[in-house]
Amino acid sequence: MSLAIELKSITKRFGSFVANEDVSLAVERGRIHAIIGENGAGKTTLMNVLFGLLQPDEGEIFIDGEKKVLPNPAAAIAAGIGMVHQHFKLVPSLTVAENVFLGMEIRKGGLIDHKAQIARTAELSQKFGLRVDPGERVGLLSVGIEQRIEILKVLARGARTIILDEPTAVLTPQESRELFQTLRGFVAQGMTVLFISHHLEEVMEVSDTVTVLRHGKEVATRPTAELTKADLVQMMVGRAVSFDRRPRGPVTGKPVLEVSDLWARDERGLQALKGVSFQVRAGEIVGIAGVAGNGQTELAEVLSGLRPASHGTIMLAGQAIQNRSARAIRHAGVAHVPGDRLVRGVDRGASVAQNILMGRQDQSPWSRFGVIDRTYLNEQTKRLISRFDIRTRSPETPVKSLSGGNIQKVVLAREFSGDAGFLLVDQPTRGVDIGATEAIHSEIMRQREAGKAILLISVQLDELIALADRILVMFAGRIMGDLPGEGVSEEAIGLLMAGVESAPAEVA
Repeated sequence: MSLAIELKSITKRFGSFVANEDVSLAVERGRIHAIIGENGAGKTTLMNVLFGLLQPDEGEIFIDGEKKVLPNPAAAIAAGIGMVHQHFKLVPSLTVAENVFLGMEIRKGGLIDHKAQIARTAELSQKFGLRVDPGERVGLLSVGIEQRIEILKVLARGARTIILDEPTAVLTPQESRELFQTLRGFVAQGMTVLFISHHLEEVMEVSDTVTVLRHGKEVATRPTAELTKADLVQMMVGRAVSFDRRPRGPVTGKPVLEVSDLWARDERGLQALKGVSFQVRAGEIVGIAGVAGNGQTELAEVLSGLRPASHGTIMLAGQAIQNRSARAIRHAGVAHVPGDRLVRGVDRGASVAQNILMGRQDQSPWSRFGVIDRTYLNEQTKRLISRFDIRTRSPETPVKSLSGGNIQKVVLAREFSGDAGFLLVDQPTRGVDIGATEAIHSEIMRQREAGKAILLISVQLDELIALADRILVMFAGRIMGDLPGEGVSEEAIGLLMAGVESAPAEVA
């Protein structure tokens, strides 16, 4: 079988830091080739070299057997390479079709031919099984639909090889399965897929070949069928990792958060929360499960002061906090790890230290008489970098230069190192590697043991089963069930996620 891509001895340095060291990669045409490794292993750097975003310091690139120099993404696109980035690059105010053809608009008589763009988008959508409404405004769509648009953008530009960087990080399990069907359709038509992922179950399910990177070097390239999940973990991390249910003592604390008959509307003015009631006690982890779009995001926003409630009460340690500002809620004792770390979790242009400081800049000992104590900030940032294993060159490194998983660690380090009694944790391991996920789970359990009340929102059912004392399942803005974390099955949770109220015996 012919090679679609061949990278020979690629080395990429950033100053004294070597991101890729003598990496070679051969990708067969018409295959799904997974690239895995921990955060900072060099996966995205290698793909950015292939896509022309970065220039290799050493090594050669061959596309369909022909040596290529790719000085920019335009050259990579012309060579048939397309890349869908982990964080989407769409314009919310434009339609689907306008986003697909942004920068390469179809024109007629000097004007943009909107009808032609809609027709071509519909044609691509039909051909590749990527269901979209070409005339819908992107700002109103789910992240799953947004990803389809990003893929359509790549296809509209003639890509024969598609790079997907953490494609399922923002998708529900159902959306992930739809994506895998799409990818299999691509390779059936002779296309090639490079698939970067942290989810080993997905790698085992969808890929034909796996390349493992560790510390910027290639560890192995093997047919997926010859490997087990344990083999991949060992190659990635260099040790065994367990994600079994974490042992814990009984919950005996008093209620910290009490939510009663909570209602709220979404951006369209429709009811997103409908009479939600629950409580979280000190030293308890309560999980929230549900397919995306069933009220979890709105619940997190209302609890953190980012969305108003239309009715109901939220009591934190006996104090009403509903419809107070985000700043007031934070000062009342709420720490918030948002589901979208780049939009609400960090300032990408600021340093690691500046992001650790956020929300504390007016508090002692971080500042005195309105002046930041730089020595204290630097010391605490170094301590948190070590504790949370943030892969950064220094506290002054801009957050935008870190991998997605390390950005998440910065958010967790800031939120988990305060004295808040209630932790609102939304998608804590989205886009995070195996080793970091284990460490984050350990930190969440450490917070539980310290007596914190924790509300854990996650689309990963295995994560909820491993960590939660109780699991609340949401459907259409309501809580369908309150399940024990111990002994519950994914099937039982899945029934409630689908809105099936008649539960089996293990749920009841």
